[in-house]
Amino acid sequence: MSKRQRDSRDYARRMRLIQERATARRGRMRTAYSAIGAVLLVFVVMGLVKLGSGGGGSAAPSALPSGASAESIVSGVTSVPATTLDTVAAGAKPSLPTALTGQPALTDGGKPLILYVGAEYCPFCAAQRWPVVIALSRFGTFSGLTLTTSAADDSYPNTPTLSFHGSTYQSQYLSFQGVETTTNTRKNGQYGQLDTLTAAQQQVVAKYNAAPFVPADSAGAIPFIDFANKALQAGASYSPELLADHTHQQVLDAIKNPDSQVGRAIDGSANAMTALLCKITGNQPGDVCSSAAVKAFQGEFANVGQ
Repeated sequence: MSKRQRDSRDYARRMRLIQERATARRGRMRTAYSAIGAVLLVFVVMGLVKLGSGGGGSAAPSALPSGASAESIVSGVTSVPATTLDTVAAGAKPSLPTALTGQPALTDGGKPLILYVGAEYCPFCAAQRWPVVIALSRFGTFSGLTLTTSAADDSYPNTPTLSFHGSTYQSQYLSFQGVETTTNTRKNGQYGQLDTLTAAQQQVVAKYNAAPFVPADSAGAIPFIDFANKALQAGASYSPELLADHTHQQVLDAIKNPDSQVGRAIDGSANAMTALLCKITGNQPGDVCSSAAVKAFQGEFANVGQ
């Protein structure tokens, strides 16, 4: 295992600890709610949202860009200049997907299938969608992407992001299925149902989002990404805390700035996934797979496909 892979695994463990602490904190607060009156409950809820912010962010739902502004943001994130990605290269050294060996190919329509499973309330999913969209856009074209945020009442509230719900993807190299299981708002205490996993998707998740394919303490985590049964990622590759207090436009501006902390995190993660996808596609398309962005991760996915 390379030093970067060890660093990535350590980073992933830290990310899981952040998420576990946030979950535990919310659980403790929910227990306290039952012991207090309705008036005090209002103030406790306000405190809970603040505590759950993970170091930043407003608990009030953010107004989403619409119309031409939303279209401009989607267009920008699906067409990040290659020169920007090349300049970022490895960026902030994101947590990397874990290579699989000896598994049957996961395909759709005769092409390698990338399966993403997440939920709109989830701040870690919110963070991860940005690099997923950037990377896949180098191999094909999205239609129907929309803007949303993570839940206002979860850790890292209102993290700006996109949603795969209702979107499609076309590529001559890859297939992609993006599943958003629930919304980002609660009804009767539960997030609303959105997309339903197909039987085939359920089988993939049941087998691969569990030990021994992912660490036992990450089993069932979202976001979960299966890269054609060649590699897996459970959890985000960088912390959603980086996006606290950012609007969608500010995230896009940072993505286009290779010197920004957010840009180095998101673009670096996108470059890592691009390098992995190049391994899966047999280094096609050539201009993408021979780029400096991909070469920055040369050797990290040497075992993919074996």
